[in-house]
Amino acid sequence: MTAAKWPDLLFDSLRRAGIAQVAYVPDAGHAALISRCQQSRGMRCVVLTTEEEGVAMLCGAWLGGQRGVLLMQSSGVGNCINMLGTVAECRFPLLMLVTMRGEAGESNPWQVPMGQATGSVLAALGVVVERAGHADEVASRAEAAATLAFQGNRACAVLIAQSVVGFKGFGK
Repeated sequence: MTAAKWPDLLFDSLRRAGIAQVAYVPDAGHAALISRCQQSRGMRCVVLTTEEEGVAMLCGAWLGGQRGVLLMQSSGVGNCINMLGTVAECRFPLLMLVTMRGEAGESNPWQVPMGQATGSVLAALGVVVERAGHADEVASRAEAAATLAFQGNRACAVLIAQSVVGFKGFGK
């Protein structure tokens, strides 16, 4: 599978999961997926100023009878820590797709600390964490996470490896 195809397959998985709301902070790693969602008549896309707004928005979407997804970069996970406590305590379903930074090959040192801690931080807060290390795993992992999130009232995150998303230059 080509690296460029995974966002299309992921979009199809989100459609099958009944996703109606897409919350995101703009991110180059999610750009193709965001574009597909924006073009979809059945999805409402909301640009956030910070990631924790998306957690609250999607809790409200669920209470209103809709399913949603939060798209963010690993550096945004740190912004969600307090809000994830609400999700755990109230057993809200939450689906998060997280593009990773700070992994092997990262050129921006500011991305490394949160990138290295993302999976552990989410797991410590009771989030079920799956990792997609290859482009051909992204859609199936997202579909499985959506099933668990919405049928089991769980918070689930799929971490999309930096090698799948691509590396950005820094300081060149």
